[in-house]
Amino acid sequence: MKKLLTALLFVPLLAFASGGEVHLDKAPDVQGDKAALQNGAKLFVNYCLNCHGASYVRYNRLTELGLTEEQIKDNLMFTAEKIGEPMRVGIRPDEAKKWFGATPPDLSVIARARASEHGSGADWLYTYLRSFYRDENRPTGWNNVVFENVGMPHILYELQGTQVLNAEHKLELAVPGKLAAADYDKQVADLVGFLVWMGEPQAQFRKQLGLGVLAFLAVLFVAAYALKREYWKDVH
Repeated sequence: MKKLLTALLFVPLLAFASGGEVHLDKAPDVQGDKAALQNGAKLFVNYCLNCHGASYVRYNRLTELGLTEEQIKDNLMFTAEKIGEPMRVGIRPDEAKKWFGATPPDLSVIARARASEHGSGADWLYTYLRSFYRDENRPTGWNNVVFENVGMPHILYELQGTQVLNAEHKLELAVPGKLAAADYDKQVADLVGFLVWMGEPQAQFRKQLGLGVLAFLAVLFVAAYALKREYWKDVH
């Protein structure tokens, strides 16, 4: 895991490298919304898994999102034959390196790796996926205000549309996509939510367990304090 985090942080990737300091928009928290996470899984498989793998996550873990094994096999398993296999990348790594100049990173823990003093990893990803713009000077025809001179193309442009930088160097929608801006933001939020979930599938359980433990300690404190007063009531 440590090696994977290091690779994500320091390899000069075609995607997900940090640029200069920019404002990060707050990513909606969808971790308690299984429908949103299921949609995020669908978006990940259809748009990301072609180039980016998630080899630390096995397909059968998606049952924790409320999906059945049959649903996973029928709708989400395009790079594996058995439900227990990892979510491997669709493209061959050597071909990806030849085409893009670098091997696209594994995204299993990308949300955790992108956390910084400027915001959470979810905030970075949420802003990044909404900040592509047309730049004919780039090999892919795309650039990004979060990561300047990004090598990754805008894989969701059909949904968002084409943005450009105006005279004030602000993003402006030049060609509308299939979705309205609010609807596109919702799709990105679901995708980012799934990336966050992949980084720590047990996060929600851990938080709920933590609240339960705090509640138990609170009750225990009251009982212990009452017992203490009973023992010491006659001591002067």
